[in-house]
Amino acid sequence: MTSPSASEQITAEVTSWPGVTAGPGRRGEFAFKVGHKEIGHLHGDHAAHFFFSKELWRELADESRITEHPVFPGRIGPAARRIEHDSDVRDVIALMRLNYDRVSPRVAA
Repeated sequence: MTSPSASEQITAEVTSWPGVTAGPGRRGEFAFKVGHKEIGHLHGDHAAHFFFSKELWRELADESRITEHPVFPGRIGPAARRIEHDSDVRDVIALMRLNYDRVSPRVAA
């Protein structure tokens, strides 16, 4: 029996949160949303992308938890995270949770 892939682990956890939907996006990504707000998306088992406020982006980048988004180099807000180890899977889930906690109260209101 094989272990679940990184994307399977992330999807199982993130879709267990109330109000989260997941599915293919327009550009081949697998997006997680609360209402119409995306909280992040995956590119297979190897990369996750997010959008954070400028202040939070700087904090997460300083902690080496995210890097610049490859499509938007030099722009603060869009972010990327490689997924190579179990610790990366856990941190991608934590990063999605940051966005979930930020948008979920607004969607419910």
